[in-house]
Amino acid sequence: MLLAAGPRWRRALIKPAGRRRASGGAAHRAGPPLTTQGRSASLRDRCATLLLTGTGLSPESRVRIDSALRLIENLDVEIERFTKLISGRLRKHPGYRAIQQIPGVGPILAAVFVAEIGDITRFPGPEQLASWAGLTPKHHESDTTVHRGRITKQGSRLVRWAAVEAVQRVGPHTRPGVVRDRVAARRGRNIGVVAGARELVELVFYGLRDGRIRRLTPATPA
Repeated sequence: MLLAAGPRWRRALIKPAGRRRASGGAAHRAGPPLTTQGRSASLRDRCATLLLTGTGLSPESRVRIDSALRLIENLDVEIERFTKLISGRLRKHPGYRAIQQIPGVGPILAAVFVAEIGDITRFPGPEQLASWAGLTPKHHESDTTVHRGRITKQGSRLVRWAAVEAVQRVGPHTRPGVVRDRVAARRGRNIGVVAGARELVELVFYGLRDGRIRRLTPATPA
């Protein structure tokens, strides 16, 4: 019976880590850089460990549980070590600090932009960065007409994901939010989100290049 319940115990082992990953989605704007572990997560981990170690299991199942717990503990040590290393390097990165001023971009998404884009000077301008991220529409020309299709989705998937994720969280009075809502009113929400993501990538470009963000708010009509 205990052996038949193996998958249930495996789910119990990985559930705390899964919850930590899920909580990371809410940590884009707040919390320490590049970490989603807190007191509540640690308490859940300890409770799960106590539950597993205190349950009456057969010797074979006990060996498997103890082995899995040791593996999880070793992985947690390695994750914490590299998290501190990456956080230390990013704290000295002026572009990393700058792009966190963009609405919707917190420590996690900023780290994605920095790590994936790398040397920003390899892009002549924000249009090239947006094209590399696959956020520009396909372009077809004939003798007399120009057709623009869906976005190419070529290049870095992570940068494209981070931009789309961030622009869905910005308010309607921000520069990316204004573009998103204006295009969405004419062409639908999905196309509006992509347009807003392109606008946000432009802000990321200048933030990484100049170490500061300009024109965060839309221009006021004269």
